[in-house]
Amino acid sequence: MNKTLLNILVFALLILFIISPFAALASLMLVVLVAAFLFLLGDTFQAILGGDTDPKKS
Repeated sequence: MNKTLLNILVFALLILFIISPFAALASLMLVVLVAAFLFLLGDTFQAILGGDTDPKKS
C-alpha cells in the first residue's frame, strides 16, 4: 500500500510541475506525466484487487 501512496504523491507533484508557470521542457514533462499515470493506474488496480503492492524483500 505504501508504493501506491507514494505513486499518488509523485503523480500529484508531476501535475504541479507541469502547470507551474516556469516549467521548462513541458512536452517532455507531458510524456513523463502519461507514464506516471499508467503506473499509477496499474498500482491502484493491483491494490484494489488485493495483490501485493510491496516488493518482496529477500
